[in-house]
Amino acid sequence: MTLLAVERIKLFTTRSPWWCALITLVITVGFTALVVGNADAQFPATVATTQFAYSFGLAVIMVLAALAVTTEYRFGTIRTTFQAVPHRSSALLAKTGVVALLAFVIGEVSAFGSWGLSLIMQPDFDLKLNSAADWINVAGVGPVYAFAAVIAIAVGILIRHSAGAISLLLIYTLAVESLVQLIPSIVDDIYKWMPFNAANKFLTGDGASNAGRDVAAGAPLSSTPLSPGWALAYFAGIALVMLAIALTAANKRDA
Repeated sequence: MTLLAVERIKLFTTRSPWWCALITLVITVGFTALVVGNADAQFPATVATTQFAYSFGLAVIMVLAALAVTTEYRFGTIRTTFQAVPHRSSALLAKTGVVALLAFVIGEVSAFGSWGLSLIMQPDFDLKLNSAADWINVAGVGPVYAFAAVIAIAVGILIRHSAGAISLLLIYTLAVESLVQLIPSIVDDIYKWMPFNAANKFLTGDGASNAGRDVAAGAPLSSTPLSPGWALAYFAGIALVMLAIALTAANKRDA
């Protein structure tokens, strides 16, 4: 508990978490307002439409998580932490827990904030949470943000440089998985097992019929063969494996 309290104090006495949280809320709620505000009979608003911008907020959350680690390496405060807590894994796990919890809270606030604003803007559309899939589509954003934060922390521990870690995370989340789909010979074998593709399966279920995107085509937003529940477990497993690798590296090298 002491380590958690220390990491909480260190996190919230810096500006980046506050700015990142604010930017996440502005981006997700703002873009949702633009999309839902222009909904009509041809392109109706759905529950999933209210989460249109979650991926933009996801990128900001990963920046927040990476900075929580790399800033300590940049200013050398990680050395003081490791001197006070010789068991490095304990300190880094406490930091991961605090950041992941913050990411979860931001995800839930942004998701339900976007959904609530959509209800106010478009009361004539059916935006009630009538099914388990609807609830997952909204409430599931928090867990995805939390595990994405764990991945970002692992990358931050491994790279230890803010610009490098952030660049790698943003390039991957915003470009790599999308570009892989353009390679016909490997898309079926590789893309369906990529982590954020699996996270999309958890949030959107088996297809786009209730997702507010490409409804006419009926194509699934995620090509993974996993069920939504197993897709989240797979995404979480990747996050935890990456964290384990990062902790092993942190214990073997100089601070």
